[in-house]
Amino acid sequence: MGKLDGKVAIITGASQGMGASHAKLFVDEGAKVVITDINEEKGNQVASELGDNVIFVKQDVSNEDDWRNVVNEAVDKFGQLDILVNNAGITFSKSIFDLTTDDYMKIFKINQLSVFYGMKYAAEKMKDHGGSIVNISSMNGLVAGALGYTDTKFAVRGMTKAAAIELANYGIRVNSVHPGVISTPMIHQSDNEDLIKEFAKAIPLKRVAEPEEVSKMVLFLASDDSSYSTGSEFVIDGGMTAQ
Repeated sequence: MGKLDGKVAIITGASQGMGASHAKLFVDEGAKVVITDINEEKGNQVASELGDNVIFVKQDVSNEDDWRNVVNEAVDKFGQLDILVNNAGITFSKSIFDLTTDDYMKIFKINQLSVFYGMKYAAEKMKDHGGSIVNISSMNGLVAGALGYTDTKFAVRGMTKAAAIELANYGIRVNSVHPGVISTPMIHQSDNEDLIKEFAKAIPLKRVAEPEEVSKMVLFLASDDSSYSTGSEFVIDGGMTAQ
């Protein structure tokens, strides 16, 4: 038996990287999964690779109507909704002097506003039977990083706690995951392999993580194994924030 047998999940930003890794592990553990992303071509490819228990829905996570549609698609296709993984996120490597208002608002809408929408509409479908919401924050939701990214990831941490308290009466658990440096397309956006190798020397475990390592943490929180955990931070950063 799988840890997610009989469960239905939505995972955002799942056309590549950590989101695609989460989706694969969820399917392996028996879940039916709705994956979403703005990238339709890659999203459909991942869904095709993962089989009949996965559907792809194109979604702009910053759009409220898209959220209503995704949640309704999950229930219409699979009959219920038990798990939400708010995984989609972006960052800009810009200083405070170069970060524009448009840049800042884009980060806010994708990293923070989308989490509010996701929790709001997923919880509506879960409140009769309970469920688990997993919000992917960052180690920069605990310590400083890039302006804009850090702000929103700290906010996700606070939103998680507030929602956990409000939704506990419905049997809905809400937790945040705080990854460090993970080997995903986000950190391979440019020719920075040498920089990543150098940065890895500062990590106590002396390496960056693979997406699958984060997926195992997300699986734990999505499953009944974490039945008494809510409103908490789960850090997976190789020891970075322990220093």
